[in-house]
Amino acid sequence: MFNEDQDYLNNDKFLNNQTISRLIKIIHQNPNDVVKIFSLLKLCKAISIFDKLDFYTKKKIIKDLSSIKKMELLNNLSVDDRIYFLENLPKNILKDLIKYLNKEEKCKILVSLGYPKNSIGCLMIPDYLAVQKTWSVQEVLDYIRKKVKDNDVIEIVYVVDEKGKLIDDIKIREFLLVDPHTKVYDLINSQYTEILNITDTEKEATKIFSMSHRISLPVIDDQNFLLGIVTVDDILWILNENYREDFQKIGGMEALNQSYLNVSLYKLIKKRAGWLILLFIGEMLTTTVMQKFSSVIEKAVVLALFIPLVVSSGGNSGSQAASLIIQAMALGEVKIKDWWIVMRREIICGFFLGSILGLTGFIRVIVWHKIHLFNYGSHWILVGVTVFLSLIGVVLWGTLSGSMLPFIIKKLKGDPASSSAPFVATLVDVVGLMIYFSISYFLLNGTLL
Repeated sequence: MFNEDQDYLNNDKFLNNQTISRLIKIIHQNPNDVVKIFSLLKLCKAISIFDKLDFYTKKKIIKDLSSIKKMELLNNLSVDDRIYFLENLPKNILKDLIKYLNKEEKCKILVSLGYPKNSIGCLMIPDYLAVQKTWSVQEVLDYIRKKVKDNDVIEIVYVVDEKGKLIDDIKIREFLLVDPHTKVYDLINSQYTEILNITDTEKEATKIFSMSHRISLPVIDDQNFLLGIVTVDDILWILNENYREDFQKIGGMEALNQSYLNVSLYKLIKKRAGWLILLFIGEMLTTTVMQKFSSVIEKAVVLALFIPLVVSSGGNSGSQAASLIIQAMALGEVKIKDWWIVMRREIICGFFLGSILGLTGFIRVIVWHKIHLFNYGSHWILVGVTVFLSLIGVVLWGTLSGSMLPFIIKKLKGDPASSSAPFVATLVDVVGLMIYFSISYFLLNGTLL
């Protein structure tokens, strides 16, 4: 069917017009040209065929494909097909191929291959420079020249023993400042402390990176074998993902885990509906409180005018406190054991903030009444005092609950970011109304009530 020169192997249009079964037959008939055939196929065709080939042929294709084609193929295979293929590869080949996966797919693969989820192993890459301590500096420099074209991270050279255990790490500039005949062991000081263990969490790695001022750190196992490195680029990616997730939780919804425009409407509604229903049920309690104090409102309608003012002030102060504590926890500035210190600070802050807002509200009642913008009745002074004291109480409660809720959630092994601003506001609304009406009843009983 084909000419003797096999020109069809250079014809991408011809190859891409063939059926899957026909292409597989062509590959079997021309095993030496399988890489050439794959390089000409469209991605969808290549993926469909790859799954149906034997392991040896797959290995040959992946080994000899160009970097771009290799990256496209590996990242677009189904997770099951990719895992089945990679887990049967020798470790040295596997470590090399993992670097072609994007961050999300790499994490899936490493978790499936046995690394704990959210561990630093899911971010590790095999691109590092490792030398023996018996080498001369000249040998190291020659090795670097040979490896640098395949390595983007050359800040540090790692010294390992004959078994691959990490001995030390040396900045590359150290090799440039000494005689080429110097031995590597003469540069070793064994004082390295900035290392990551394969089981370290992303959060622990972030803290270590923040104190190291390095663009990469080595990853070792429990026996000190050098497994790979983690770069600051990956840490920044993790921080960005965590920031986006926490920000969405603080906003009162489940994390989307992908960009807004890529989320389907169904998923977007589903992610938001749960929290909204929960918050709506919580807000129903405010209706219950107002029904309980309906007789008070009937006797002194003027009190109803200040409900939004008082309640929203408590919610705002609570949201402020929650946001501050959640951020401090995320940065490691505040730990569970610091709850008492935080409580004392927030009680003081809440009292003074409430006093400032209360005084503002009191002045507002006086001014509006005096310039005849609104008539608060003959007991307008008591109304002003009620607003003043209520704002102190509600704001104090808001800051206290907003600051303590993240501690409670973290103590229960939850995510402090779940103590979202809307959740805190709902909690403060209910209790804030009780505080407001209780103070109103105490001060106005016998006059307006």
